[in-house]
Amino acid sequence: MTVQVAPSILSADFARLADSVRRVADAADLLHVDVMDGRFVPNITVGPMVVEALRGTTELPLDVHMMVAEPERYLADFRRAGADLITVHWEACTHLERVVSTIREMGALAGVAVNPATPVELLTDILPEVDLILVMSVNPGFAGQAFWPRAVDKIERLATLRGGRDRPLIEVDGGINSETARLVKAAGADILVAGSAVFGAPDPVAAIEAIRTG
Repeated sequence: MTVQVAPSILSADFARLADSVRRVADAADLLHVDVMDGRFVPNITVGPMVVEALRGTTELPLDVHMMVAEPERYLADFRRAGADLITVHWEACTHLERVVSTIREMGALAGVAVNPATPVELLTDILPEVDLILVMSVNPGFAGQAFWPRAVDKIERLATLRGGRDRPLIEVDGGINSETARLVKAAGADILVAGSAVFGAPDPVAAIEAIRTG
């Protein structure tokens, strides 16, 4: 399977968000939307209204990453806004299986994210129920952080837990550029989220191709 690249709008120019998205639309596979609530993480970003605006701008699948306490309160809002894939954090869900089931019942793909200090082995029982696992290679909350090298080991362990199956997909988010992309692809990652390395590049399309093929 060819690795997919999901540019993160967290690093886009919000004053020209539609233009930023159009610049990457032909090269990207998904569009990654980081939702932060100021509780689960110390920053606040976007809500369903921005997702709805993006849905009217692009046909790319919208990959909504909910760094949110009690995400079950907002699932329906983001799905109605146009989210195609909704990822919640293991650390934020008391009843994770219920949240995952709700996402899938709404017709979206369901993902589960884990912070750097969370062992992927805790996901063993939920793996058959989800479409994607997101491995954070930085502590969530801010763009532009340096890649955490131990994430490579976590991706390898998760790929082992997955066995020979092609699901759930393994996504990695944080510090991804053409150099770190090689490490996580070799470890078994399927989707690479990149923010600064794409939207901060002079040529975002060339940056996506460098991440995909580098």
